[in-house]
Amino acid sequence: MRKALGLLLVAIVSARCAGETRAAPEQKPLIDKTLVVWVSPANLDQRGGTALTVDANGIDRFDGVVFGELQPSVWMPGSNHYSRTEQQQADWPRETAGPDEFVQMAVVYQGRSVAVYRNGEPYAKYTMAGEPYPFGPQSVVMFGPRHLHNLNDCFVGRIKDARVYDEPLDRATIAAMRPGEPILGLAPWAWWDFATTGTYERTGRFNEIKLSGDATIADGCLVLGADRATMIAAHGPDGASQVAALPKAWSASDPVPPAVVQSTRLLRERLLADPYRPGYHFCVPEDMGRPGDPNGCFYAAGRYHLMYLYNRNGVGFCWGHVSSKDLVHWRHHPDSIGPGDGDEGCFSGGAFVDDDGTAYLSYWMLWGNKGIGLARSTDRHYESWRKLEANPVIKSTEWGITETRDHDGNPLVYGSADPANIWKKDGKYYILTGNLLVLNKYGRQADAPPEHQGDRLYVFESADLEHWRYRGVFYQRDERWTDRSEDNMCPSFLPLPSSPDGGPPSGKHLLLFISHNKGCQYYVGDYDRPDDRFLATGHGRMTWGDNTYFAPEALVDEHGRQIMWAWLTDNPEGEPEKGWSGVYGLPRSLWLGEDGTLRMRPVAELEMLRCRGQTHGDLALADGQTRTLDGVVGDSCELELTIDPKTARQCGVKVRASPGGEEQTLLYYDAETKSLVFDASGSGIDGRRRLERAPFALSDGEPLKLRVFVDKSVVEVYANDRQAICRRVYPGRDDSLGVVLFAGGGDAVFSRVQAWEMMPSNPF
Repeated sequence: MRKALGLLLVAIVSARCAGETRAAPEQKPLIDKTLVVWVSPANLDQRGGTALTVDANGIDRFDGVVFGELQPSVWMPGSNHYSRTEQQQADWPRETAGPDEFVQMAVVYQGRSVAVYRNGEPYAKYTMAGEPYPFGPQSVVMFGPRHLHNLNDCFVGRIKDARVYDEPLDRATIAAMRPGEPILGLAPWAWWDFATTGTYERTGRFNEIKLSGDATIADGCLVLGADRATMIAAHGPDGASQVAALPKAWSASDPVPPAVVQSTRLLRERLLADPYRPGYHFCVPEDMGRPGDPNGCFYAAGRYHLMYLYNRNGVGFCWGHVSSKDLVHWRHHPDSIGPGDGDEGCFSGGAFVDDDGTAYLSYWMLWGNKGIGLARSTDRHYESWRKLEANPVIKSTEWGITETRDHDGNPLVYGSADPANIWKKDGKYYILTGNLLVLNKYGRQADAPPEHQGDRLYVFESADLEHWRYRGVFYQRDERWTDRSEDNMCPSFLPLPSSPDGGPPSGKHLLLFISHNKGCQYYVGDYDRPDDRFLATGHGRMTWGDNTYFAPEALVDEHGRQIMWAWLTDNPEGEPEKGWSGVYGLPRSLWLGEDGTLRMRPVAELEMLRCRGQTHGDLALADGQTRTLDGVVGDSCELELTIDPKTARQCGVKVRASPGGEEQTLLYYDAETKSLVFDASGSGIDGRRRLERAPFALSDGEPLKLRVFVDKSVVEVYANDRQAICRRVYPGRDDSLGVVLFAGGGDAVFSRVQAWEMMPSNPF
């Protein structure tokens, strides 16, 4: 970490590097000044970090708002060797703010006089022993470590707004300040409004910003974690040939700065060149899809609508919005919901379209004891969403939990997190909520009551979508299928059709959900309409061994098809530097098989991406033999394999394979263990490199039918419409593009092999 930070500092603060000359903005020296910051310490035991520092950059000179360096829990004006700091602080007030409480700290420098204010009230005042220091044009601003010459003592907490003024301000002016709001007639020397503009500095003085360690922008704040979190702001080179200077804050109503056009083009070109960014699996367009749940999908007016959860830089958790006519090509809409109107962000939820065409999004309101919120849209493209004034329509008493009493006065506890899609029955509305937080609080202990152990959902009823009545636990967990460690979140409850093309409902319902420790799974069963309870008759999983296939979301379209998406949670290091994060599995059509179990296959619309196909037949492979398919585009292809396993213990295909087998991903049927296998143990240089087995057995004489999709870092394999595994792989070699058929432990015949190149459908 020290080496990484050292490289970071070389990149940021060196005035001349490799012959580069930095042109700093013209300015008078910063001497008399005011530092103001709205800050929330994560704990009161930390020592010596800064919420805001001005550093001379090049010599050891700094002034900053430092916490707990000389006295525990005491704010002080930090400076190099305490040259401008009063060291006798025993009588200074100690901070008492909790981890969710923000305080305004201000330090005013006027000549040798220094005054400190907390929330506009006097905190400390003294006369510095030495002379004030003039900070020149190469100075930088820091958050986390108190100065450039010590990167070990870092502040841990959240910062909402930070400013530097090049003049001393009086107490009344400081007390009148509010985060995110300017002071009329008073221009800051530097200003970060993290809730509005993220890391962008609003005056334009500092156009090069670097985050390192455990530093992120989340929920409208700069969040400084425990792992040497650092943010450094410097004035970078103007007019560099390949790097656009960061623009000032701007909005959709402002003229577009030229730097934004340049940056946008460079980002698009960077994403197109990314070797791991898929071409036809949905990707979050930019920023951090972590968590990146699919949310709020619905079908209306001839289009499929899909929301995606992402952490919008400088804003917080929002729902992005895309729509499509064909499930393959997606149009981007404005974000549907985000922080504001009573919440600080939006977590997972579902969608519902009422009889009059009004669409509703159900979501988990952030943070704390808020609960479940709803938003509605009535415009023809569902681009304008308004949150209900009644939010939260299901109220939490603490994060994700509601503790109340029933009609008889007995204690009642239910979850108020991760709402499902709404459904309508006999003129009333119904919704489900998840139980992770209830399980964590009441069900993890060895002697926990059975009613709080394991997965469960809670059902609510409403006549008007604003007032909801708790109806009870939606289903009873069966220990044959899930264990007491598993929760139920991200639920989706919809009728199952009887064919992949939709048609009439089968009479069964599908309950998709996750447990956080074991990923996506499902129940097939009967909906007891009179009692509004679910009676599960079968259970299955969609991920095994870890939780890579995660956070399902589903809809029913005009044909009666049930179609689902899931987030692939395999997130390697360094994603922020790549500029994007978040990939979904292919849209799967789900239906009920004749034997009462779930069937699945990718939607038929994906076939429009096929091109340059090739077909082979009757390829017999003896034990240990392989056959390379020449001419297949190994990082963007679809394969259909019909195989007679004969005596082979294993038979299938290797993809993303290097010529010498140094890297390869194996997809095969294991007749001995009766399983579909995805072996990523040798897949590459990053990600979850492990072997995953899904239960799958062929009946006597039944051919093995594999469908395989390869899309840069995503590989999916489907077996006989009954089982599927989807994972991400990260080959490190440019030649890991081979597609190789193989058999082991006996003979197998590949009676039909088809391969197509798959054309990219993502815009970039």
